[in-house]
Amino acid sequence: MASFIGDYSCKADSKYRVMIPAAFRKVMAELGQTVFVVRRNVFEASLDMYPYKEWEALVSGVQAKLNLFNPRHAAFMRELYRGVQEVEMDASGRVLLSKKILEEVGIDKELVLAGQDSKIGVWEPQHYEAVRVDGEDFARLTQEVFDEQNK
Repeated sequence: MASFIGDYSCKADSKYRVMIPAAFRKVMAELGQTVFVVRRNVFEASLDMYPYKEWEALVSGVQAKLNLFNPRHAAFMRELYRGVQEVEMDASGRVLLSKKILEEVGIDKELVLAGQDSKIGVWEPQHYEAVRVDGEDFARLTQEVFDEQNK
């Protein structure tokens, strides 16, 4: 499976169109896709951009674990979809992000597109730097993650 790798500083134009970096456009071409699904990140003031088929796979996996006749599960699905948008790359490799969704995460015109394997994170540059984990903390986090998996 193709993977989004790298961090790219970008600017939205006056209409909030953002040029997708060539490396990410190449991944989308390998996937045979031009449509992303954009939603607010659950944990951070950032956005997640999923290739459409990746979004479908994510939702399918979630739906398999839910009973939509359970009010809590129905509330979860409602929130999962709240504010979600489909955006399509134009012939120039740009996507149109809504001003509203960008403002919700504190992005004006400057942003970082960060490859995160099967999705792209969209960040306000200073916030992206602020959530950086230093080397020692990353080593501890690595150990925690792998210890949890081995339980």
